[in-house]
Amino acid sequence: GDGCVADGVLIVGASRGTGLEVTRLLAARREPVTAFVRPGTDMAGLLQLRVKLYKGDILDPRSVEGALASGDFRAVIDTVGGKRGEPRPDYHGTRNLVDAARKAGVPRFIFVTAIGCGDSRGAVGPKVLEFLGAVLDEKTLGENYLMASGLDYTILRPGGMTHDPASGTAIRTEDRMAMGVINRADLARLVVECLDDPLTAGKIYHAIDPAIQRQAPLQRGEDLPGGRVQ
Repeated sequence: GDGCVADGVLIVGASRGTGLEVTRLLAARREPVTAFVRPGTDMAGLLQLRVKLYKGDILDPRSVEGALASGDFRAVIDTVGGKRGEPRPDYHGTRNLVDAARKAGVPRFIFVTAIGCGDSRGAVGPKVLEFLGAVLDEKTLGENYLMASGLDYTILRPGGMTHDPASGTAIRTEDRMAMGVINRADLARLVVECLDDPLTAGKIYHAIDPAIQRQAPLQRGEDLPGGRVQ
């Protein structure tokens, strides 16, 4: 830092899904965004945007500290998820990010998890827990670590996710039993809303789209095709 105001946003999980949608929204309004990406990640989507790339491994604390030191950040947005058969970054990666944010003096931390984490277990059906229980446990540990950190956190828990275009009808609610489906593009808008609104600090929201009537397959009790995890 050269004494300038910290205005950058570090996005983890930016190469695809919700993280990429958030990156698009922030880049479109000319915010200085740094995407933390693993070497070897498909960066095609990011390379079309005006963003800085920081290559590293979220499971390596020194790598994460390097990312936080690479700019003047006002916030971290953590949309990290894992692929099957790889070590889950949801807890250990998030813990590294939280520690590095505290060390670097970055006050704001937005974490996208999932309905079924923490005190919202009752909102999801038994199939969700059967398929995603281990993932939800990891994300819950991440939530708890963040909540105890002293950072200005906001946790957004989406329901089932779709790749459909944004509907504009998604909402965030503090109702811990709310369950539904949401398009990733709408979830990204809610993430940016939370980033813009200091009054969302210290809050946990469920993110759903009341206009989408169908339930997520696992919530209906159906196996996902091919045993995929969303």
